Order: sequence, then structure tokens, then C-alpha cells
Amino acid sequence: MSDTTNSGPMLAADGTPLKTSLARALRRQKLRALILIAPLLAFVVLTFVVPIGSMLFRSVENQIVSGTLPETVEALDSWDGQDGTLPDETVFQALFFDIFRAAEAKEHTKLGSRLNYERTGLSSMFRTTGRGVDDIGEVFQDWLEDADPAFKDGITWYEMLSGTGGEDVIEARRALWANMVGEGFAGDIEFTLSGEMAALLPQTAAAYSDWAIYTAIADEDVVSEEDPWEAVYAALALDLARADTVSALASYTGAGAGPLANAIAALPSLPQIDFRAAFIEENDGWGDTENWQTIKIYSPDYTTGYFLNAIDMEKGLEGVNARPESQQLYIKLFIRTMIMSLIITGSCILLGYPVAWLLANLPVRSANVLMILVLLPFWTSLLVRTSAWKVLLQQQGVINEILVWLGFVDDANRLILMNNSTGTIIAMTHILLPFMILPLYSVMKTIPSSYLRAAKSLGATNWTAFWRVYFPQSVPGIGAGSILVFILAIGYYITPEIVGGTDGVFISNRIAYHISSSLNWGLAAALGSILLALVLALYWLYDRIVGIDNVKLGG
Repeated sequence: MSDTTNSGPMLAADGTPLKTSLARALRRQKLRALILIAPLLAFVVLTFVVPIGSMLFRSVENQIVSGTLPETVEALDSWDGQDGTLPDETVFQALFFDIFRAAEAKEHTKLGSRLNYERTGLSSMFRTTGRGVDDIGEVFQDWLEDADPAFKDGITWYEMLSGTGGEDVIEARRALWANMVGEGFAGDIEFTLSGEMAALLPQTAAAYSDWAIYTAIADEDVVSEEDPWEAVYAALALDLARADTVSALASYTGAGAGPLANAIAALPSLPQIDFRAAFIEENDGWGDTENWQTIKIYSPDYTTGYFLNAIDMEKGLEGVNARPESQQLYIKLFIRTMIMSLIITGSCILLGYPVAWLLANLPVRSANVLMILVLLPFWTSLLVRTSAWKVLLQQQGVINEILVWLGFVDDANRLILMNNSTGTIIAMTHILLPFMILPLYSVMKTIPSSYLRAAKSLGATNWTAFWRVYFPQSVPGIGAGSILVFILAIGYYITPEIVGGTDGVFISNRIAYHISSSLNWGLAAALGSILLALVLALYWLYDRIVGIDNVKLGG
């Protein structure tokens, strides 16, 4: 139909073109509908989309290595470790300042725990090194204080490095702290770095800025009244060890010129510290190239390492390899979870179908009593029900006692029904059975009983009438119940944990373990992501084979 007339466009009552008026009315309707559902939409986003998005991000996020050891990671770029040699001295010098900073903030243990997931022993290596890293810097502190006692006073350092023009260095060091600790380091530190000193003594300026930021913001102390860390002394010694620095300081006349001149005069006695040997003395793990390879492999901000671990693989410098057979666990758990969930779903169909049929066909009074019995588990604590099965299934439990009393089982050979997959299947079938019965009942209730009578009147046997007439109409209820029970089963972890033992636990138990005990959230997120992908894949497969339109919860 045209929106124009012979005399021009068709107009609404207010004189605007009809097409424009209709579009404006539709926009108002859509906006009104959006406002009405906005609270629900916000709730779904906050409680469903955001947590899942966060889980997916955690499964690839790996910024702890680059955030805690930023200068070491940068120095490691030129080292490939293929020839079995250790990184050079430059890397160990960068490691000294990174570890010192991390140890002061107590972040080095977190990094050690993270890398320990990939290679056992790294947690201990970082922990012991953090305790002894001060000793390396004290060698330079003693030398500088012997060269000029003024270096013992914090005010000497403050006056020597204060000035203007070094704000960029301060902000860069703030960013390093924020990346490592995970929170902002904004605020006045009552210290402004001299741009001239930042150019003359770059390592000293960086180390002193690190100390000043942490002292003022984390410790809430006054920078000018505190003595700097040993790392600042080591940084000044390393700066003075360069010939170009000594040459540039020859014309320097500002604050601290006297102590610096005395330190330069004492350079012949400067301790020749081998940082690599010092670190290996703290912990011989620093002399193992495989530990360094692990640090280098997991130094990028994002990694596939968690997903590889989740499928029993690992990353090496030469590529991706299968983990040793003794460490392969997760693939077996994924397969076990899928198979046992399917068995539980099948058991629920076999047990739930006749109960649902009775509910749909008994007189109302009897059906109500039976419905109360079906709903009774919902009114009982899950933990109580699971604990009850633990009592029933044990070798001296009720079930075994009855079997022995009836003579089906010899007293010396009682059945082992608990702490294995059998216990998990029995307990979870009981717990999830109502989730199968209720969808089946809601569909069966809509099937007219006259269909069966009509089939029988036409000569069909009871079985033929059921199989050819009644069962096909109940399939949508089986589909709905199966999806519900299967998805619930693969995510259960309390029941398998209590009655499953080592042979009856699911992959969800390992996810719970990594979240609450080992604190390996990245691996837990990767395992959860794979589980989510498997569910979506099975859902897609079900839709392709059966059709999701055939799933119904009622007529």
C-alpha cells in the first residue's frame, strides 16, 4: 500500500507524514519496553554475563609475571635458552631490583605460587630468595658508607636526588608498582626527582623513586626522614661503575657532590659482585635453565598455558608437549564426568518415567500424595540427603545388612557401594530424580487417555499402544528432563566429593579444589571454560539430532 495520495504524502491527524508518525510511535514503544526490562537486563548482565566473562578472561590472563618482574622480562627478550646456558649478568641485575621491590611488597610469593603450577620448586625458590635479597645490597651499602659516612643519613639521599624535571620517572615507577600490586599508587609523596640526577644516575633515580613511592604511600612515612633500601645503594654503585657516569659527574656541583666525589675516589675498592653467583648462592634453582625457561615462557601478559594444562599438555621452548603419563589427570576426569552424567541421566529416565506416568494417571487424591513424596527431597537439605546415602551405602550400612539378611550377599563379601563411582551414581540419581519426573509429568498430563483406548479398540496390544501412541508424545518431556538432569549432573561436586572417593569424583571437584585450596584460579577458569564449551556443543548436537523445539515443559 502506498503512503502517498494523489495530492501528496498521507498525513496523520497532527499533520505529520503518516510514515514518520508510525516510526515515532514504534520508537516510543520500544523505548518503553526497554525501560520496563532494564532492571532485569541489568541483573542478568551483572550476575550471569559478567561472571562468565571474568572466568573466560582469567583462563588466559597471565600478567603476574610481567607485572612482578618487568625489567627481568624485558632483559630476557634476547635469551632463548636453547643452548642450555643461563641468562647473562644483565638479567640477574634486573632480577635483583625486581625481586627486591616485590619482596618489600610481599608479592614475590604470589609469583612463586603462580609459576609453581608450571614447575614444582619455583615457589620455594622465590620465597627463599625474597628473604635473602637484602644481603646482596648490603655489600654495596657497606662500601658506600665506608667511602663517605654521609650516605648513612637519609637526608643526604633526599637532598641529592630532589629537584625538578624527573616527574616522568616518578610516574613510570608508579605504574610499575600499580601493575605489580594491582592497585593505584596515586598521591603526593613529598618528593620530586631531579631531572639532572635522573640523567646522570638513571638506576639510582629509578631505585630511589621506587623506595620513595612505597615509603610515602604504602608505609605512610616521610621520605626525607627515612633511610633508603639496600637496593638504592646497589643502584648507585652500578651507576658509578660506568666510566661515562664518572666522567659526567666530574663537572657536577649540586647537592651530594661531595659524597659522590668520595665514592668515585673509592671506586678501586668497589666490590665486584657477581649477581648470578649471588642468586645461585641464595637458591641453586637460579642455576637451572629450565626454571628460567618457565619464567620466559609465562612472561607474556596472556597465555594458553592454563588451557594446555587443562587437557594434560604443557608449553616448552620447543612447543607444546603432552605431560608425563603420571601427571595426566584432566582428560580422564572430563571423560568420566560425561559418562557418569549420561548414566545418571539414563537412570533418572528409567526410574522417573513410571513415576511420572502414575502421577499423570492416578486419581487426584492419590496423585497428590505421590507428588508430595516426589517433592519431599526439595524440602530436605542436600547435605543431609548426601550424608544419609553415606550411612546407607557403607559396608556395615543398611543396604548391605538387608542383602546379607536376605542371603543375597555373603557376610564376608559385602558390596562396596561407597567411595567409588557406584556410590556417586546411586546418590546423584536419587538427588536429581525430581528434575526428571516433573518435566515428564507436565507433558504426560497433557496426553489424552482416550488415545490409548482408541489404539486398543483398533486391535493394538498394551505394548503396541504404549510404544506407538503414548511414548512418542512423551518424548518432549524426556528431552526437557534429560537436558536438565545432565547439565545439573556435570556441575555437581558436593555429592561426588562425599560419596565418590577417588574413583567417583567429577571434573567439578577439581575446579572447586583449584578455587578454594590450590588457588590456581587460572586453571580452574580454563577447566570451567572447557566444561561450558562441552555443554554448548552437546546442546548444539541435541538441537541438530532431536530439535530443541521438541523440548517441552507442558502442553
